[in-house]
Amino acid sequence: MDERDPIIRVEGLTTHYGSRRILNNINLEIRPRETMVLLGSSGTGKSTLLRHILALEKPTHGHIYIKGMDVCHCPDEQMNELRRHMGVLFQSGALFGSMSLGDNVALPLRELTRLDESTIQVLIRLKLDLVGLSGFERHYPYQISGGMQQRCGLARALAIEPRVLLMDEPFGAVDPILRDRLQNEFLRLQAQVRKTIVFVTHDVDEAIKMADRIAILQRGGVLAQYDTPSAILAAPASEFVAHFVGADRGLKRLSLARVRDLPLIHPTTARVGEARAELRRRIDEAGADFALLLDEADRPLGWIGRRDLTGDGVVAGGDATPGSPTLQPETTLRDALSAMLGSSVQLGVVVDEAERVLGAISVDAISEVLRAPAGGSS
Repeated sequence: MDERDPIIRVEGLTTHYGSRRILNNINLEIRPRETMVLLGSSGTGKSTLLRHILALEKPTHGHIYIKGMDVCHCPDEQMNELRRHMGVLFQSGALFGSMSLGDNVALPLRELTRLDESTIQVLIRLKLDLVGLSGFERHYPYQISGGMQQRCGLARALAIEPRVLLMDEPFGAVDPILRDRLQNEFLRLQAQVRKTIVFVTHDVDEAIKMADRIAILQRGGVLAQYDTPSAILAAPASEFVAHFVGADRGLKRLSLARVRDLPLIHPTTARVGEARAELRRRIDEAGADFALLLDEADRPLGWIGRRDLTGDGVVAGGDATPGSPTLQPETTLRDALSAMLGSSVQLGVVVDEAERVLGAISVDAISEVLRAPAGGSS
């Protein structure tokens, strides 16, 4: 199969439950290594389509081809072989409470592969490390937070090195702050592993943030529009789509860009323990009013003003005034703008995974993006 060919192709898929139509003649293609989001309100057939891809349910009519194999009409043995290359992550992580995190991750390896136990133990450590859970192999689900449980579920889904990853409302059961953090972690992880992903959500903002392409489903299982997030925001295909994505489509465009897309400002920085007189001199030379105070690990403590640096001695951590929100490179500009407008300093401090300062961005820079013309389809 050519690398440019779709890895998943849905043709004329229709599903009835009795007299109720759940999916109505769905046609779409999913390309290798892209994230395709199924977006719609409850009851529009999103999860049903996901179950059809897994061949857990058969449609009334139509076909789903995965790597050229029709999963709707193939023998069970062939489908079982295909499932060895498909990872699944549900809303709660669906961990087994009586099993350690290591054993949860090992479950698909032991059931679907013929790997020896020593190799499985190596893979457990590698996958948990990949999602930031190194050293938690012997912990049980009740001993960790909901966000950590979801990351463990992701490690388990990735354990068998799947070609396709199916995710059904994976971040729907956590609070908004943790949800944003998990989304950013997942985007960073996807940049490394580049899986083909089918991602179900009812949240428009999440879809815009996560997707390469979005399939919007409406009542009756009708595919209302299938396109890139930028194309959908710039040119909704119908009044339904325009209403569904919201009147604030211009503001939602900020979800298409990330903090990493902006040039960073590099403010004057100071360190705990630096001589106050030396810091006054450097602030004066830079023509600045403030410096960003960092701890010994380059993590931000807050801003310290020129007028607060009277006298001799050294700068202490308590001299800093917190204010700027910390942002990750994967944070959308919409989330960044919201955080910055809610702070006392309209600058956002950009940090890496270890919370080390990379630079800063301004509200004005985001405003420039908002004023730029809307893009079209790609």
